[in-house]
Amino acid sequence: MIVKSAEFICSNTQVSKLPPPTRPEYAFIGRSNVGKSSLINMLTSKKGLAKTSQTPGKTQLINHFLINDDWYLVDLPGYGYARISKSKKEDWDKFIRTYLDKRESLQCVLVLIDSRLEPQKIDLAFCNWLGEKGLPFVLVFTKADKQSSIKTDQNIAKFKKELMATFEEVPQCFVTSSENKLGRDEVLAFIDTVNKNFSEI
Repeated sequence: MIVKSAEFICSNTQVSKLPPPTRPEYAFIGRSNVGKSSLINMLTSKKGLAKTSQTPGKTQLINHFLINDDWYLVDLPGYGYARISKSKKEDWDKFIRTYLDKRESLQCVLVLIDSRLEPQKIDLAFCNWLGEKGLPFVLVFTKADKQSSIKTDQNIAKFKKELMATFEEVPQCFVTSSENKLGRDEVLAFIDTVNKNFSEI
């Protein structure tokens, strides 16, 4: 897939105010500081499309970006925020989960995992929640340029092993780097394939 256009459409905390569910949507979510904004900017080749920040938890809204006038890339707040109140965290969790569970046009959740880390309980818990809800998702391992490919492979293998305790099969995995565009073609090709199925419905 060639990304010809990428434009910001809206930010919301209310699912009722989202764009009409007439185009396929792909939700990007991960732990705070996983490199989500950088990955989105890399995929779309637009440096300032998603706001990057040194402060974890900067994305606090559901952000819709229209890609190629054809599908929505949805930037969701990270889980495991740093400096916010418990009540606010619960509010965010509620609206994120409502969006994921109720959005008719959501095709897939792309769960971002920091490839440098051993399996994190919060990532595994979120994947298990998606599994319980029957929501399709894939794993996108980020920051692969920050270490050796051997170390990345080891951490991915450990994560898959943990998931196999609760899943019959592990979802599709992508290894990415926002720095050197590793995985860009593969992620976009995956979305392109799902889009074709959507248009045939």
